[in-house]
Amino acid sequence: MTAPAIEIPDRFNAASFFVDRNVAEGRGDKVAFFCEDLTITYGQLQELVNRVGNALLDLGVEMEDRVLLLLLDGVEFVASFFGAIKVGAIPIPVNTMMRAQDYLYFLNDSRAQLAIISQPLLAEAGQILGQAQHLKHVVVVGKAEGTEIAWDQWVGKAGAKLEAPPTSKDDAAFWLYSSGSTGFPKGAVHLQHDMVICSDTYALQVLRISESDRNCSAAKLFFAYGLGNNMYFPMRVGAQGVLHPHRPLPEAMFELIHRYKPTLFYGVPTLYAAMLQVKEAEKRFDCSSLRLSISAGEALPPDLYKRWTERFKVELLDGIGTTEILHIFLSNRPGQVRPGSSGLPVPGYEAIIVDDEGKPVPRGEVGNLRVKGDSTMAYYWNKHDKTKETLLGHWIQTGDKYYQDADGYFWYCGRS
Repeated sequence: MTAPAIEIPDRFNAASFFVDRNVAEGRGDKVAFFCEDLTITYGQLQELVNRVGNALLDLGVEMEDRVLLLLLDGVEFVASFFGAIKVGAIPIPVNTMMRAQDYLYFLNDSRAQLAIISQPLLAEAGQILGQAQHLKHVVVVGKAEGTEIAWDQWVGKAGAKLEAPPTSKDDAAFWLYSSGSTGFPKGAVHLQHDMVICSDTYALQVLRISESDRNCSAAKLFFAYGLGNNMYFPMRVGAQGVLHPHRPLPEAMFELIHRYKPTLFYGVPTLYAAMLQVKEAEKRFDCSSLRLSISAGEALPPDLYKRWTERFKVELLDGIGTTEILHIFLSNRPGQVRPGSSGLPVPGYEAIIVDDEGKPVPRGEVGNLRVKGDSTMAYYWNKHDKTKETLLGHWIQTGDKYYQDADGYFWYCGRS
């Protein structure tokens, strides 16, 4: 296994690393994120993160308290996520396209005392807020009503200076709920060091991300995939992200690429297929800034790879990641793509294929995929038996069927 690019100290806070370090290294005046007509520099982001952290403390939020984030992609998401982490609280980003009863489940299961919600999402979530057993405060990004707290006033009156408490690299940092394909969604508990591991393995060693890159992701920040693509990957190296609070429609994605000139674009196969249906896109939109396009979420058909790369003259890297492992752990490499495959293990991860008894199967034989890597979740919240089924020592059973060819490439064969 290739070691991460940095040695993570025992005392470690992810917000200090991803936010404060960029300012300390001289990038305070550099734009960190673009969002529609708004830009925010690393220095402005640091101040906003500090204000959110202090505002949380003002409401009585303490270390390890959960904070539910039901937020559209934007600077408020980034600031709320890292503001909570900076004070040792635990942000929980959730899917913005769920139903009211799903939000009630998330609130009650996590015992979140505070929720930060984008105003347009209150139409759905507002129906159940009064039923949440542990919820004490609701902060609204937009117009607040009744007992709701308006975001602008909340952060505006909070202090702009904040020191992180002495958190450990193994403290819980954030949760992500996995899709509930087998029963209720499960809260995957991720630790302070996990985002660094994903950055220093996949982002640095496969994508070769650098400070000169600009990221644009169709996958939203509440997804594990989008959270890395458009937030902590660029922040790892002082690069930039392009945030899009609206639906990732094909024409809109081309317009973002044309306007902001990203170097890295992240999507899913269904989106790439839809973008290929846009007539004369290669003539109407300038995509020449792209040095790589990335796909995950489902297997990328070889024909889709061929049509995209030939039409837009940019390599398309397919890979696989999970909420539990946080980001991509199998991936094709630039210049070494095997269309239709998930590629090779990302440096820093190991992958094996085993039978139902846990014994390795011969090359070419289909079995169950197991992965080993240090970004894997600590456990599922309040799901002891499911945790034991999924985590097997250093390994995690992904629930995917795969086979490995003679050259070591992994090929997806469906869910277990």
